[in-house]
Amino acid sequence: MAVASARHILVDSEAHCLDLKQQIEQGADFAELARANSNCPSGQDGGALGEFGPGMMVPEFDKVVFSAPINQVQGPVQTQFGYHLLEVTSRTD
Repeated sequence: MAVASARHILVDSEAHCLDLKQQIEQGADFAELARANSNCPSGQDGGALGEFGPGMMVPEFDKVVFSAPINQVQGPVQTQFGYHLLEVTSRTD
């Protein structure tokens, strides 16, 4: 079974999400931005979500985590929680 680990930043608006993505693309540290901006408790851990398998996260999140390139920031991904930037840090297929 596939297992992935990822980190994310959760915010309320797509505009905020896009702004953070641009900052990361310009060299800002993902973990620092997660600590400063994320609405998820994982923000205190730099956005780290640990390891999880398919079906353990909401479908929109799952789809990206189990298909996106590793170590490449994805998003905005909209879920019922808000807008996420997410980065797959490892995955086994």
